[in-house]
Amino acid sequence: MIQTSDLSYCYPGSAALHFADVEVAQGSVLLLSGPSGCGKSTWLALVAGLVTPAAGSLTVAGQPLAKLRGVAADAWRATTIGFLPQKLHLSAALTVTQNLAMAQWAAGQAQDLARIAATLQALGVAELGQRKPAQLSGGQAQRVALARAVLLKPKVILADEPTASLDDEAAAAAVGLLLQTAHQQGATLVIATHDARVAPLVPAGANGQAGYTALKLSRQTVAL
Repeated sequence: MIQTSDLSYCYPGSAALHFADVEVAQGSVLLLSGPSGCGKSTWLALVAGLVTPAAGSLTVAGQPLAKLRGVAADAWRATTIGFLPQKLHLSAALTVTQNLAMAQWAAGQAQDLARIAATLQALGVAELGQRKPAQLSGGQAQRVALARAVLLKPKVILADEPTASLDDEAAAAAVGLLLQTAHQQGATLVIATHDARVAPLVPAGANGQAGYTALKLSRQTVAL
């Protein structure tokens, strides 16, 4: 789950960004929307424990982040947060399998080639293990980056603009893949996007209600 209270962040020389309180149950979906520059990536960075709030409290997967520092924060992030950035950041010098093995190494875990192969298989890219990123299509690279993000079965998956520059068919496939993977792993899924096509792709919940929680950001203030 993700729970925030009076959360704010301030870049040097800028006015503080104040975020509305939100509570997202474990295993559910949050759509974080708003125009470019409104603070979506900042909110993701706060949830991932990459930056420290100016004020307020933040609990992710049962962990109050204010109590985490240094090596403990890195270890928690490696095993709890799966991050799919807009820029995929796959190492060009490494094969797909080696890129995923780096994620295991970063988490202090032994290399597990069977787990890597199973994760690639689950995402439909098992045959790409020995290719390098330059040999992948855009869709293949995104699936490999998602495989890296979910390899350690994180409790929270954060996706930053996953449909950017994709046509309608590819966008629907990307969102479907995120929803399916999060559901299979019981993970909370956060999709940060300004793409109006995303919300209709999330299946409705009980009684026809939206199947997600919505948090809409503006450039200075945030309102649910």
